[in-house]
Amino acid sequence: MAMMVACDIHPLNNLRVLKYLKNELGHSQEEVDAWYAHWISEGLPALETFAAPRAGTFLFGDAPTAADVCLVPQLFNARRFNVPLDGYPTLVRADENANRLEAFAAAHPDRQEVPQ
Repeated sequence: MAMMVACDIHPLNNLRVLKYLKNELGHSQEEVDAWYAHWISEGLPALETFAAPRAGTFLFGDAPTAADVCLVPQLFNARRFNVPLDGYPTLVRADENANRLEAFAAAHPDRQEVPQ
């Protein structure tokens, strides 16, 4: 599951890629948002289908794994880009449970210092 996110979803939606689409290739923000929504909407259904029968509290059982570490930032970005997550109850539940853990909460972008 970690590889599904790290290899199939993340590379196409990496902020560096999104900035390149806009700043170097001249795509509008609407086009960049459409790119993001398309690729996240391709990857999340596959991950939901794969995770649902294996999940517990987290994506793979009742302890967090690398899959959860990969998932959490993707769902943060999906929300930032207003991608509906209603069709992914397993992923949303795992994300919510992970974010209740201090290690995940401490890594949340809202808790990071922005370099000056």
